[in-house]
Amino acid sequence: MPQPGTEAQPLRVAIIGAGPSGFYAAEQLLSSPKLVATVDLFDRLPTPYGLVRYGVAPDHQKIKAVTAAYDKTAAHPRFRFFGNVEFGKHVSRRDLAAYYHQILFTTGAQTDRRMGIPGEDLGGSYPATDFVAWYNGHPDYVRHTFDLQQESAAVVGVGNVAVDVARILLRSPDELATTDIADYALDALRESRVRDVHLLGRRGPAQAAFTNPEIRELGDLSSSDVVVRPEEVALDDLSRAALDRTQDRTTMRKVEILQGFVTRPPAGRPRRLHIRFLVSPVEVRGADGRMTGLRLVHNVLQATPAGTLVARATDRFEDLAAGLVFRSVGYRGVPLPDVPFHQDWGVILNEKGRVLDPDSRQPVVGLYAAGWIKRGPTGVIGTNKPDAAETVDAMIEDAAQGSILDPTEPSAAAAEAFVRGRQPQVISYPDWLRLNQLEVEKGRALGRPRVKFTRVEEMLAALGR
Repeated sequence: MPQPGTEAQPLRVAIIGAGPSGFYAAEQLLSSPKLVATVDLFDRLPTPYGLVRYGVAPDHQKIKAVTAAYDKTAAHPRFRFFGNVEFGKHVSRRDLAAYYHQILFTTGAQTDRRMGIPGEDLGGSYPATDFVAWYNGHPDYVRHTFDLQQESAAVVGVGNVAVDVARILLRSPDELATTDIADYALDALRESRVRDVHLLGRRGPAQAAFTNPEIRELGDLSSSDVVVRPEEVALDDLSRAALDRTQDRTTMRKVEILQGFVTRPPAGRPRRLHIRFLVSPVEVRGADGRMTGLRLVHNVLQATPAGTLVARATDRFEDLAAGLVFRSVGYRGVPLPDVPFHQDWGVILNEKGRVLDPDSRQPVVGLYAAGWIKRGPTGVIGTNKPDAAETVDAMIEDAAQGSILDPTEPSAAAAEAFVRGRQPQVISYPDWLRLNQLEVEKGRALGRPRVKFTRVEEMLAALGR
């Protein structure tokens, strides 16, 4: 039997998860000069693009333009998309091993990390991930509700996701109406009574994870003033010494932007963004089952033996009145059935993309990971491209050495027949392109980029299913 990887017998690869990492891996496999591969990309949702569709904020359309590159990959004759097919429900690891030489998991980090403080589950306390998925029209979250009748909200965390949440709460509904935000979310935000949003960072301004364009944009919102405390955006001695040592111009500019808010006079806009540093929630306070505020502890920075700066709690506390809190302290991967998982790290157990057996710590033949489920929730969309390349290099190397699965039916036709037998309502890429066209056409009539289908049954009905 000839080694798979030729025109006559291509290397058959299944990729689970149709976000950026899945597309980048598919692109690299299909364009490799070292072998001929066919790629079947699976996603439990009918729509591709993952967090580009359901995580990127609706008012950041330029970032979403990256999907044009994914569409080029999808046009390759050896590429197929099986949407609305869930791993662990419609297909299993054992099932796929009968049709593919390699299985790559690119399922991302689908849930949030918890703060681990008393009162975290009171009414009015939400994961930021839920709110982001809700306003982006994710089918799993269309029935979620958020109490936007509160006047004061807190967002715990100072990464780009936290900034997105704050911005969506603060931006005027008329501005949001020109985006692809879910219609039901736009209706709810039109009725919002939120007037004050408190963005809370546990460390100082130099350690904030948000990018400079994101924080600069917050200062340009037409509907809100930015409020900072001079003492909280001033650099402490340790941060100043670190910055002097590294001469990191990006961080220097970030601090300059934040400190510039101190001297900016309020313009009397209807909403206010309070950017706070060196504070951490230690309790969500409430009554009758719902939150009324946060208990905050003030922090100072302390150097670790490794030279990093960490927040250390002091004996100073304050109470912040808030009827809403969005927890944005990190994403976390979700275990997949019959796939080794590292619970503490929240990722698939792997080494440079090769999935490892938890007992022997040796690679599991034919199994791979890429993206956030491989390395954790770090970096931006583009970071996933070199990450996927590392994994694909390992896949190609293993294929060359014959370290692959031995499928009993390694044909494209057999795999498709099997998948359609398990899930008759499978969505192909041509199906998606039709849905995309309908969304864009509906949006064009309203002066919007698109109007999203937000329910699976709506998508199927639009396709005549």
